[in-house]
Amino acid sequence: MISDLLFVVGAGVLAMALRNYGHPVLFRLGTFGLVATSFLAGWLLGGSVSLGVIFASTWFLMPWVEILTSVRKMRLPLKRSLEKCPPPPHSRFPGFEELSDEMEAAGFEYVEDVDWKHDGARHFYRLFHNPQKRTTGAICFVEQDQYAFFYSTFSSRAVDGRQFLTWNYPFSQTMKLLPGTQLNRVENDFDIAELEASHQAFLSTLELQSDDLAELPSESLREQTERDLHELLEHNIARGILKRDGEEMTRYSVRGMFFLWTQFLREFVRFS
Repeated sequence: MISDLLFVVGAGVLAMALRNYGHPVLFRLGTFGLVATSFLAGWLLGGSVSLGVIFASTWFLMPWVEILTSVRKMRLPLKRSLEKCPPPPHSRFPGFEELSDEMEAAGFEYVEDVDWKHDGARHFYRLFHNPQKRTTGAICFVEQDQYAFFYSTFSSRAVDGRQFLTWNYPFSQTMKLLPGTQLNRVENDFDIAELEASHQAFLSTLELQSDDLAELPSESLREQTERDLHELLEHNIARGILKRDGEEMTRYSVRGMFFLWTQFLREFVRFS
């Protein structure tokens, strides 16, 4: 019994070490190792193959607890008006000013601070613009109660309407992207300079020059962001991920909840 316990613990430690190594292949091996460790715990320690299968399956079924208890009840406003606002305080976002300085050091001009709020949640954006590169940048901060996270984005738009987005959003997408949007997702520990360099390399890979990109006046940046948010919601309603809940609200459909579940699995194994 002791040897079985040590074997299971050792397998679990190895799996966690592989996931933390930083290489995508090793990360996936570590993920499968966690599932295997759970199976071994049920089989070797519980004495039942069936119990091992149940233990292993919990990794894939756990997201449904959050989906059924929270996401199913969540309502999202269809109209998201961005209003001028003060930035988050240092106590809520300690590294915000440093990120902002990095954005300006990368050649991006500060435009304005805006946010939208709903049901205790706040989505804040500090918007930036580089007219020479025809690229916009944003530092985004999402908070609800005591939970908060941030990410940064760079976006360029072709004259034919296609959008090219680079971000370090720390989670899988919670909605389907708009048609014509190409996403370049990078590691969350990239600094602003690395993120912007990745965006320029992304554009170069697509053989896009600055003349191929549309100009966007800085004074129109807020309106364009609002329009993108609204079109994203409408697109996901059309795709069945969201459904209307009255005239002004939306919520996740059954199909949308399964979409979130598959997104979790992609993130868990890191296939996205």
